[in-house]
Amino acid sequence: MKRLRITVQGITYDVTVEDEDLDAAAVPAPAARPAAPAPVAAPVAAPAPVAAPAAAPAAPAGDGAVPSPLAGTVMSVEVSVGQKVSGGDTLVVLEAMKMNTNISAPSDGTVTAVNVAPGATVTEGQILVTLS
Repeated sequence: MKRLRITVQGITYDVTVEDEDLDAAAVPAPAARPAAPAPVAAPVAAPAPVAAPAAAPAAPAGDGAVPSPLAGTVMSVEVSVGQKVSGGDTLVVLEAMKMNTNISAPSDGTVTAVNVAPGATVTEGQILVTLS
C-alpha cells in the first residue's frame, strides 16, 4: 500500500493506493486499512457538485445570447461592447481539440455584452456574447 497526497484544482486529497501485484502474504494487511480511506473518499465526491455551479452561468440564455457550441478555450474575442455586427461575422474564436472554431453572429445586431476573455475556458452552452 502507498499513501499519496494529490492536489486537484487546489483541493488536496490523501489517498491510499493498493498494488495488485503484491504477493498473497502482503494483501491481508491492506485489507484492514480500507476503513481509514473511506473518509478520504467522501471529499473526492464533494468536488462534483462544485463543477455543476461552474456551468450554471450558461443557463440564462435570453434573446440575442450567443452560446458556445462546444467546450474549449477562448483564443480571441473579435468584438467589443457597442460594436455593430452582421450575421456571420466572427465574434469569438475557440480552440477545442487542437482546432480553432469561429463563433459567428447568428444575425445582425449590436454587441451588448462580452462575457469571456482570451484564455478563458468555456463549457458547452455558456453564453459568450449577447447581441441586441
